Amino acid sequence: MSEGEFRRKTPEEILRSIQKIGKGHLKIILGAVSGTGKTYHMLQEGNVLKKRGLDVVIGIVSPSNRPKTMEQIGCLEIIPSIEWINMGEAKFDLDVEAIIARNPEVVLVDDLSHRNRPEAPRSTRLDDISYLLNRNISVITTVNIYELEGVRGIADKLTDGRVRVNCSIPEDTLALADEVKLLDVTPEVILSRLQEGDIELSLEEKRGKENLFHRNNLAVLRELALRFLAGEVNDALDEYREKHGMIGPSGASEKILVTVQYHWNGSILIRRGQQIAKRLGGELQVVCFVNKNLSKHEQTFKRSIIKLVEKVGGDFEELPMEHDSVADQIVNYATEHNVTRIVMGQSKRTRWEEMAYGSIINKILRKTRNIDVFIVADRAEKDGERVIPTKQRKKEIATNPYRRLTIQELENEMDNIRRGTLKVYMGAAPGVGKTFTMLREANELKKKGIDITIGLLETHGRKETFDQIGSLEIIPRKKISYKGTTLEEMDTEVIIKRNPEVVLVDELAHTNVPGSKYHKRFEDVEDILAAGISVISTMNVQHLESLNDSVEQITGVRVRETVPDHILRRADEIELIDISPKALRDRMKEGRIYAVEKVNQALNHFFKTGNLIALRELALREVADDVDERLEAWERKRTLRGPWRQQEVIFVCTNLRPDSERLVRRGFRIAYRLKASWYVSYVKDHPLTAEEQQTLTKIQQLTERLGGIFETYETTGRRNVFRKLVSQMNEKKATQVIIGQSARTRWEEIIKGSVTQRLLWEVRHMDVLVVADQDHLGAWHRNT
Repeated sequence: MSEGEFRRKTPEEILRSIQKIGKGHLKIILGAVSGTGKTYHMLQEGNVLKKRGLDVVIGIVSPSNRPKTMEQIGCLEIIPSIEWINMGEAKFDLDVEAIIARNPEVVLVDDLSHRNRPEAPRSTRLDDISYLLNRNISVITTVNIYELEGVRGIADKLTDGRVRVNCSIPEDTLALADEVKLLDVTPEVILSRLQEGDIELSLEEKRGKENLFHRNNLAVLRELALRFLAGEVNDALDEYREKHGMIGPSGASEKILVTVQYHWNGSILIRRGQQIAKRLGGELQVVCFVNKNLSKHEQTFKRSIIKLVEKVGGDFEELPMEHDSVADQIVNYATEHNVTRIVMGQSKRTRWEEMAYGSIINKILRKTRNIDVFIVADRAEKDGERVIPTKQRKKEIATNPYRRLTIQELENEMDNIRRGTLKVYMGAAPGVGKTFTMLREANELKKKGIDITIGLLETHGRKETFDQIGSLEIIPRKKISYKGTTLEEMDTEVIIKRNPEVVLVDELAHTNVPGSKYHKRFEDVEDILAAGISVISTMNVQHLESLNDSVEQITGVRVRETVPDHILRRADEIELIDISPKALRDRMKEGRIYAVEKVNQALNHFFKTGNLIALRELALREVADDVDERLEAWERKRTLRGPWRQQEVIFVCTNLRPDSERLVRRGFRIAYRLKASWYVSYVKDHPLTAEEQQTLTKIQQLTERLGGIFETYETTGRRNVFRKLVSQMNEKKATQVIIGQSARTRWEEIIKGSVTQRLLWEVRHMDVLVVADQDHLGAWHRNT
């Protein structure tokens, strides 16, 4: 139990708790668009609750739902609704008085954004639901993302005005709900359901059908839903961390701080900060510290900076300089506001002035341990003052469509055509329902005549999951002898010989038993796909290789079983299985995830509420980024983060310190977001010990696993290391350099020098990211 749970409640918290005692529980099932299955899931959940002994009734189910959805009503009691006609179309209102007279524990209410008949006692369905909640009747309801005020305008703009909404609901409705569950469905699934007649559109949706149900529009709305809910989850995470006295970044999201002066280069820094924030899906904060009255010149720049920050969607703050060290104030501000990256301009001091007096950048680097520092290139002399600091490259000449393909290129194309389809269900943590959902989809595919089998399934003793197997064929596992024990693994050879159309393979990140053909299960999956067999698989967000450091920062656990990012990028579909932390912890307490004897340990460690909130946000943002990357490949102008049109080259400088693997992962994530080529370098200046060589090999293997180019250079003497690095950066036309913080003290840097400091001076024409030297657990766990 954390110290926050022993803290005495404030009078306001006590009042809120008392008010909640007599109020019903509100759960909202959120979708990107009609056809995601919101009503189906609502009815399914109603039946599950009824089986557990709760009194559940149906208040409203839209009659336009397909037979497959209506079958889910089962034996649930229906409270008749009030029918009325609007412009020739039948409408249905909740009979609130009948529901109150019946007084169930839970009522299911479809279509939250409905507007009631003119003479109704309350104007909207949301008002009706609030009325029921205040009478201690819980409600499960459904809504589409574009039906929220504030989101509707963005959705309308992104879909070229194709969104049709009968009645908007306040944007803060999700924040007021006790639980929100997102049904994440890919555009391909929606289009397939539409084609097969599984989606019945409302009159408003039919008017915009031809354009709204276009793949790109569906992808945009899906990303919008993922990012909006991620923002809601982030607010809940901030509230949780503040309540429990946690400081510093959570590890789940990015917050970019741009420090500016009222000077001509302020706009350059803000633009660069905006580019970084958008590509990383983070928030943008701009701050200026002032210690004197502003001149007319500075006031002019202030007005333009405030206008620019507003235009790019950031927040601006001007603060008085409280003491001589602005570096202290910047670091304190960044820590208090959970900033993950500080963006600032190059130092204006000469090298000798920096040696004598230091620089703000150097002071900040010495004081930060959990915040990256991004130093924007100084290209004013070469490129002019108004240029956004990224190098432009001539657009590569497109391949001539008339050129005959080589034999190798033909073989590659044929392999791609023959290759099976990979779909991955992703979750924030074990127990969210990935395997359950995978099995349910498999049964639906079998009903449609698809030859589908189970290659590897892990039910972990969960009865609800086991019951979903139904009549699906299971391929027997292969038995492997290891240290006198017989263990079982997926039999890839038998699967390929059996040659089904689709095979289910649970837990993509699993490490195989020694003696298996491959070390990791995803390598077996690659063989199955290459044989032309499609695969549906599952994994949790913490198993993604490039998120390894973020997950450790969040949970304090270094995940050993990982999947290289390129496996997920090659997936044809990625679908998030979302669940609220409270619902997941409830499942854990009921013994529906782990055995009873493991429950308390899990709840107090990996399954702590704060961990689950952060992992949920990480999963939402990761899938949203994946949607954006795919959408950008289809149609650049539609992406929420905006296209990245500059050609970047990322150069990562590593040494043999423990933080080098973190630098490689950071390099990959940045390079992937910027569509950049990237290099990882090591300069050898002395004979390596066996242990050092082993560390270097691990760095090289990680780089190659993530798709980077690893290079080793040799030189004599430590002071020549930076010269070699700078030479290679210039040769490769690097635009951004990634380095770690200096491990030396201020006096050691003065006496012995610092590669980091010398690089900062020598590569002023490049952007430099100095990655924070985080301790093993970070601020998150020091304060729990």
